Amino acid sequence: MKIRSNPRQHLLRFATGAALAALLPCAPLLSQISLSTVVDQAQRNSSPVKLAQADVRKAEASLAEVKDAYVPNLTIGSTVGASVGFPTGQPSIANASMQSLVWNSQQREYIRAAHRGLEASSLALKDAREQVALDASSAYIELDVIDRELEAAHEQAALAERLVTIETQRTDAGVDPLSELLQARLTAAQLKLKLIHLESRAATLIAQLASLTGLPAVSIVVDHASIPEIPAVKADAVPVLPAGVSSAQILASSKQFQARGDELAASWRPQVSFGAQYNLDSDKLNNYSTYYRNFTPNNVSLGVSIVIPVFDFAVRAKARQTAADSLRTTVEAEQAQRQNDVQIATLTGSIRELDAQAEVASLKQQIAGEQLKAVEAQLQLGNGAGSEPGAQPQLSPKAEQQARIDEKQKSIDAIDAGFDLTKARLSLLRALGHMDDWLREVLPNAQTQATTTQ
Repeated sequence: MKIRSNPRQHLLRFATGAALAALLPCAPLLSQISLSTVVDQAQRNSSPVKLAQADVRKAEASLAEVKDAYVPNLTIGSTVGASVGFPTGQPSIANASMQSLVWNSQQREYIRAAHRGLEASSLALKDAREQVALDASSAYIELDVIDRELEAAHEQAALAERLVTIETQRTDAGVDPLSELLQARLTAAQLKLKLIHLESRAATLIAQLASLTGLPAVSIVVDHASIPEIPAVKADAVPVLPAGVSSAQILASSKQFQARGDELAASWRPQVSFGAQYNLDSDKLNNYSTYYRNFTPNNVSLGVSIVIPVFDFAVRAKARQTAADSLRTTVEAEQAQRQNDVQIATLTGSIRELDAQAEVASLKQQIAGEQLKAVEAQLQLGNGAGSEPGAQPQLSPKAEQQARIDEKQKSIDAIDAGFDLTKARLSLLRALGHMDDWLREVLPNAQTQATTTQ
């Protein structure tokens, strides 16, 4: 794999600073890093993804908690102690107790809410992964674009310096006025400013990718061949809810089940529980046998508890609170859906416009290329106008430099237009819920990785 040395040295100088200046001569030896590696490392290093993974584990624990209410628990202990006079406590050397929920109408709603909460958390994790993939892909592709533009910009700068040299000679010879030389210098200064802007932007992108992936900035060298074609998805494609919108809707459903459970808890619904206890008692340290006949060391009790809530204003207040939360999450889910619909409409219109702009930029580039060929041909063969009065003057060498500078500029404009279209298409993919199509191209095992991480 061949790596351009001059543009990359400028990028590394801006990205790593003076401390890495000694490494710049070795920049061509750096190996390229693929888009798949960048996206994979970004997803592994992302704080939002890690937070979403923690939410999934929390949701799994919450589901286990509400389901395990039906599983009997077991506790053991001891209350050994001496007493004087009438015994005030049970003389238990060891005891064990067990209890569990047998039937509760609201518990079923809580389990359903926990199931939906786990689904919402899993979709939120998927949404976080997609957003990180979109951010990393956009930055990586833009850095690739900047690399190509830097190559053209360096050539432009060299052509501008050549133009200044030609104009200096022509001005000294009295062929051109001083204004032509000043205009050439202005062109060179503008191109230098553009070059600085591109180098600064490249340094920013390298720092951004380094922050996203956790990789050293000096190691981030783009591999253009690793960027796959973006799937062509239009607004009229098969509708798939984005993971973020689906997560919001399922979370609203979870809150509704939670509110329903709290509402049942506030009503006259009985709760049935099972309990069992075993005590190993002894009267060696007290006088239990004096006051209680038929004292036995082994004692077991079993029973079922039925509780009917009659008045519990705290539970009723909690039911009103969860009902308000349910309403809020429902409205938020509806708002997320509407915002996504607006984004799809906006991106669809933008893509049509950007597609047309890319076509215009490509045609301008082709025209500039043909004009450059015409200038080169006239410089080599002449324009055939002769030397009669009124004949078109022969082109000067500065015309060739100006034509080359213009051709490079049209090339940069075409690259810019193509990137704007690419970025809009990626955003539309995400809004339409087809981000998986892109991730399957970038990371063939993306689904396996997501499942493993969860």
